[in-house]
Amino acid sequence: MPTLKPRHAGDHSNEPRVLIQDVIPYEVAASLDALQGPGEGVLTLPHHIYWGPQADCDLGQLEGVFKAYQAILREGTRADQEQLLNAGLLGKVWDELMLPIRVRDLWENKFPQLAQRS
Repeated sequence: MPTLKPRHAGDHSNEPRVLIQDVIPYEVAASLDALQGPGEGVLTLPHHIYWGPQADCDLGQLEGVFKAYQAILREGTRADQEQLLNAGLLGKVWDELMLPIRVRDLWENKFPQLAQRS
């Protein structure tokens, strides 16, 4: 049976590290035109997208839009994104959303017009 050697704090292996943030399978909508979500009102996020308390997001308040859109972009499937995101609202708040770098890169590479709004 092989023995495992403990890794010490100063021990730097030549093996590349794989971080969870580098392998999470983020999805991206088919097109911005496909984003047919509401642009106003209260949006209740499904449990598989937002599992915290208070899943209701008031799209009339920036905090509500940020909460909803950040969760949907990180956790939603393409179908979720197309059903819940609104293209006009996404364009308005894109620069202010706190997103993982890979999410922002995936969306901006597919939809350069989002990056151009910066």
